[in-house]
Amino acid sequence: MVQCEPVHSFTYDALPGRVVFGSGVARTGLAAEVERLGASKVLLIASERDTERVRALTAPFADRIAAVFTAVREHVPVATAEAAREAAVGTDAVLCVGGGSTVGAAKAVALTTRLPILAVPTTYAGSEVTPVWGLSEDGVKTTGTDPVVLPRTVVYDPELTASLPPGLARASALNAMAHCVEAFWAPRRNPVSSVVAEEGVRALAAGLREDDPEQLLLGAYLAGSAFAVAGSGLHHKLAHVLGGLGLPHARSHATLLPHVLAFNAPGSPDATARIARALGCDDAVAGLRAVVAAAGMPTGLAELGLRADQLDEVAERTERVVPADNPVPVGGGAMRQLVQRAWEGER
Repeated sequence: MVQCEPVHSFTYDALPGRVVFGSGVARTGLAAEVERLGASKVLLIASERDTERVRALTAPFADRIAAVFTAVREHVPVATAEAAREAAVGTDAVLCVGGGSTVGAAKAVALTTRLPILAVPTTYAGSEVTPVWGLSEDGVKTTGTDPVVLPRTVVYDPELTASLPPGLARASALNAMAHCVEAFWAPRRNPVSSVVAEEGVRALAAGLREDDPEQLLLGAYLAGSAFAVAGSGLHHKLAHVLGGLGLPHARSHATLLPHVLAFNAPGSPDATARIARALGCDDAVAGLRAVVAAAGMPTGLAELGLRADQLDEVAERTERVVPADNPVPVGGGAMRQLVQRAWEGER
């Protein structure tokens, strides 16, 4: 007989939102979702490199596109947010088609205008199902939570992620994996978010092994859902500091993930056991390292451009914001040691 963990008191905030999932649904159902929102003057946010695809997707309701914003940037610089908000004047909804940077720009608009967002993700970032926003300025990334930035509707179409370059797809999927792993020890973790996170790890691992966009997109949805409820812990606090310094978002998450899990594993045996089970292995840290290596990701932050003279700053800034209930204490030089190991990688 399987022994179940005791269930303690918990709070679970189910987040509102409509999810439409399926191959081809962006081509066949996007116009209906715009209609469902009652939007007649839409601000379209998309990257310039997606121009042709976005034009085809929005052709059935082109008369409702009142403005277009394409100057999206990673980590949403404040100047980008201000420009996007200016473009939103006179519109009644935001349609974002793209990855995490595009969704982030839409959230920056919604944060001040309260316009509803219809999100069509083309990567596995997961931001589209979280109420978390982020802005960067002068080397510092600031994040916050506000239900107004949670997209009203998300259209998940594996056809859109199938065309991702392999390296970008794997990095983005490991970014989603970080959401799952973090959810096991984040401040608002609970039995429901942990179940979702475990299933997310399982779907993402299968999708990476089989190069299956449908499994990867399902995993990304589950990952974002778990992270949205559980909140942000050590891994994301560290990644946000690195993002403020200009390091690439998805690859930083992928590189950090095995190091943070190895650090927290001694204080979170239940989480590591569930991660190992979802990965189909006996050792969660070794299993995750194998997944990252198979994806061709860097093993250390030095490969991503972080300098040795920045390590003290990264450790100090991260230590100040790590939740008090992190499974392993980060004081007494422990945070600095983690940053050093993550920087060195295999070296």
